[in-house]
Amino acid sequence: MDRVFDLAIIGGGINGCGIARDAAGRGNSVFLCEMNDLASGTSSWSTKLVHGGLRYLEYYEFRLVREALIEREILWQIAPHIIRPLRFVLPHHSGLRPAWLLRLGLFLYDHIGGRHLLPPTRSVDLVHDEVGKPLIANRYKRGFEYSDCFVDDARLVVLTARDAADRGAEIHTRSRAVEIRQIDGIWQVTVENTISGERTTIQARALVNAGGPWVEQVLSSGSGVNARAKVRLVQGSHIVVRKLYDHDRAYMFQNADGRIIFVIPYQDDFTLIGTTDRDYDGDPAKVKASPEEIQYLCASASEYLKKPVLPKDVVWTYSGVRPLYDDGASEAKAATRDYVFELDTPGGAPLLSIYGGKITTYRRLAEEALERLAPYLHSAKEKEGWTGKAPLPGGDMDVSAVAALTAELTRKYPFLAPAHANRLAHAYGTRATKLLGNAKSFADLGQSFGATLTESEVRYLMSNEWACTAEDVVWRRSKLGLRLSPDEIAALDEWINAHRGSGERPLREAGGRP
Repeated sequence: MDRVFDLAIIGGGINGCGIARDAAGRGNSVFLCEMNDLASGTSSWSTKLVHGGLRYLEYYEFRLVREALIEREILWQIAPHIIRPLRFVLPHHSGLRPAWLLRLGLFLYDHIGGRHLLPPTRSVDLVHDEVGKPLIANRYKRGFEYSDCFVDDARLVVLTARDAADRGAEIHTRSRAVEIRQIDGIWQVTVENTISGERTTIQARALVNAGGPWVEQVLSSGSGVNARAKVRLVQGSHIVVRKLYDHDRAYMFQNADGRIIFVIPYQDDFTLIGTTDRDYDGDPAKVKASPEEIQYLCASASEYLKKPVLPKDVVWTYSGVRPLYDDGASEAKAATRDYVFELDTPGGAPLLSIYGGKITTYRRLAEEALERLAPYLHSAKEKEGWTGKAPLPGGDMDVSAVAALTAELTRKYPFLAPAHANRLAHAYGTRATKLLGNAKSFADLGQSFGATLTESEVRYLMSNEWACTAEDVVWRRSKLGLRLSPDEIAALDEWINAHRGSGERPLREAGGRP
């Protein structure tokens, strides 16, 4: 226990991993622990959008929207394999927000955030344009089409952690911080491996509490800090159904209750619908979509779509808890999505707790967190802002190059089906060849688990991306759980359990551990 890290981080969601990456890149020694898998909490249960948040303009969150719009294009450029542009159709509903208000909001959306790469808003004739065909005939006659981006949220977290580890950070999953105390101005964090039960204690000069929904529980682990800020837990649930229409645009639908939902093309053959917004007071680890939420999302979509969406059409649901900063808003939908820091220095060592935030602004949140901790860390001026210029693993290519990469993979590995090559290009970018290696045939990729998932890919995920279970692989490193049967997933879990030891050494060397 002689080593003292510059920074210890509790929480392996997007905020914790973002801070780890930035801090390591500035020359700090970093230790991060996550009690489950990376992105196993809030970060993988989002609506999968990198966006400004058009509806937040109604709550005068201009600073947040501007920051998010700027970050939208930055993130697209550093991770073009997992982030892609998406056009959204917003039908005008005559009984809700007036057309002039929508037009004004979209004008601001186009102009306050330094949009350079994405196309601008356009008006749409929903009677004649193809984007109007899935809608109820003659009910919605005009609308607007605007730009935002889609993101593979869990992979964004994992690749951010991978880059942090490549820069020297230690990333420990399945490692719960069970006790936090301070001795002689140094933080002592006792970490328990949730698989083996083994406990170790690490030391750090500064500590970040990025516990998300568990931020207050982390503080109660002996830190000596009483939280002044409060977290407001807001549940957001989503449903996935079979593909509802043929074109590639998404929809933003307004509801009579003032909320909005998104309807988004998802994983080629599916449609994602969400989200709900309601206060939650249960265990964040046990949150699940309720029958009432499923019915609400189906009814909201059916208010617009020609073909009604029914609960029996739902093939998958997911639900997460957003740990928002409690700003006293009366309704969950109005609670701020901005982030708030609470810096305490009990005994002289800093503890920074994070409340709120959204995926789109995680990189700026990390920069601001390190600004708060600057007196205690290595914060060379020349290193500030570096994360907006350095691509994430696999993202070292132009934003328009994913199609060319897919074509290159099919040329180099002609045995790959086009859909398989496309999936690998979007998941791994330029690193796809690392898991394909020198394979000359599909058989060279080892055992096949179904839905194009092979032994070669699973070994790569275990050795390089901290995957320990089938759930890690099929629901976070990918979404192949939508295509694999329960028996296939169980067989994958058995294989991983039998081979976990063989992936342990390279994973430890890479800065993490199973």
